[in-house]
Parts: sequence; C-alpha cells; structure tokens
Amino acid sequence: MNNNFSRILGEKRLRISQVHKATGIARSTLTEFYYGDRNLNLKTILKLCDYLNVSLSELIEYTPKTTVKQ
Repeated sequence: MNNNFSRILGEKRLRISQVHKATGIARSTLTEFYYGDRNLNLKTILKLCDYLNVSLSELIEYTPKTTVKQ
C-alpha cells in the first residue's frame, strides 16, 4: 500500500496544520500518516479525500502482493 498524502500536500502547498484545522483530525495522526508510520480508518481517509478533493485511489494506492491462481 502506498500512501500519497505527503505528495498531495506538496502539490497543493498545504501544511499538516492546515489540514488539522480544517478536518479536526489530530495533528499527531496526520503527521504519522504523512511519514507512512500510521494506517487510518476508512472514515478518516474519506474525510481527507473530501478535504483534499482527491479520490481514494489517488490518496492510497494498493498493489496486491500475490495473485490468485485459477
């Protein structure tokens, strides 16, 4: 799973403190997510997607490790 939060903030020239104030998500949670040290619940991720105006797949990329053999 790849977290694009830091890249998106950079592109939009936003700071963690701005996201914290606008969303109410704890600053410590956002900081840990920014550095890839924390996974968030779906409700929090969707709140970030709404605020940043990005899709879920833009914020979080998932590539399966294995494929199902048929």
